[in-house]
Amino acid sequence: MKPGIGLRSFSGLVFRCFRLPLPQTRLQAPLTFTSQALRMARTWVCLAGAVFFLSCLVLHSRFCGSLVSRTFSFHISWRMEDPLFRLDLGWPKNSEYFTGATFCVAVDSLNGLVYVAQRGDDIPKVLVFSEDGYFLRAWNYTVDTPHGMFVSGTPYEQSVWITDVGSGPYGHTVKKYNSLGDLVQVLGTPGKKGTGLNPLQFDNPAELYVDDTGEIYIVDGDGGLNNRLVKLSQDFMILWLRGENGTGPAKFNIPHSVTLDSVGRVKTVSLCLELCGCWWVWVADRGNKRLQVFDKDTGEWLGAWDNCFTEEGPSAVRFTPDGRYLIVAQLNLSRLSLLAAPPSGSIGDCTVVSTIQLADEVLPHLLEVDRKTGAVYVAEIGAKQIQKYVPWHSRTPALGA
Repeated sequence: MKPGIGLRSFSGLVFRCFRLPLPQTRLQAPLTFTSQALRMARTWVCLAGAVFFLSCLVLHSRFCGSLVSRTFSFHISWRMEDPLFRLDLGWPKNSEYFTGATFCVAVDSLNGLVYVAQRGDDIPKVLVFSEDGYFLRAWNYTVDTPHGMFVSGTPYEQSVWITDVGSGPYGHTVKKYNSLGDLVQVLGTPGKKGTGLNPLQFDNPAELYVDDTGEIYIVDGDGGLNNRLVKLSQDFMILWLRGENGTGPAKFNIPHSVTLDSVGRVKTVSLCLELCGCWWVWVADRGNKRLQVFDKDTGEWLGAWDNCFTEEGPSAVRFTPDGRYLIVAQLNLSRLSLLAAPPSGSIGDCTVVSTIQLADEVLPHLLEVDRKTGAVYVAEIGAKQIQKYVPWHSRTPALGA
């Protein structure tokens, strides 16, 4: 008879079959199995796993994926030997507050707050949670149809920015609120779409990003008249503008998300690397299936990544706090991808490090990264929820540092 195998070794094979962590328990009296019995048991386990997989898909399609996707997506998490993120199953503490389609999420990392914007009739448009998932408050002032949002400010004063693509009296604007929901500033002409620059007009502004100096980057044109990237000063003066409808360099087809490098880069000048602390602006050019990159100060077009997006374009883009990776969402594929940040001196080519395949019809729309903890919050309009992924700190000590 061939040597047997202990129950702990057998359970290890079972857990590896499903890519689950091995329990750290000790068995006092391990049982043994022959190799033939082991093969039969392993076959049955894998068949049971396949049945479980199909059952989850059936339940998801029947019940719209809201509850099922919260547990299921963890088991098909980042597909690599050492996963970089894991799903926080305890966030939020109560998902019943999500009563509409959750289009966007923003993080106040200085104060540990998470803002969520949702759409629907007779519901609060903005929800506020703690970073631990506890519901704090809601407000619904002068918000028509939220699309993107961002939080900027200091520990003493925070601003919540919302892009509004509604057709009502508050639509086609970018609005600034304080943390309690009081309207502070309106950019654009409320209720009127347009292409004008003086006064500034928008048509379906998709998202914005505010850097540490207070300068504002807006992608304007989620299927509207404009396909452009606009940079504004702290006092809302236009510093530069790039883009029009098209497929060439610095042209867009639905610019949907915008972000800045989380670390400064270097640039190539006449075959030499010049240390300049350059910051790059990244735009998710969804309709053209690519990411485009611009110089933060001048608006100069620097390059594009398109080889990672053969099936569908990116709907959201953010950097991890250490600048090593970009996290990208693809809406209709229900997929998140982790991309390697470019090397110093050039844009280079896009390299996919890992992916997470969510359940069908989850539809990740926009996302945000907590610059303090490295946590990733994903707004899912299909599942009508926000999911939080946290770093495996032992695997990636730089994340959230």
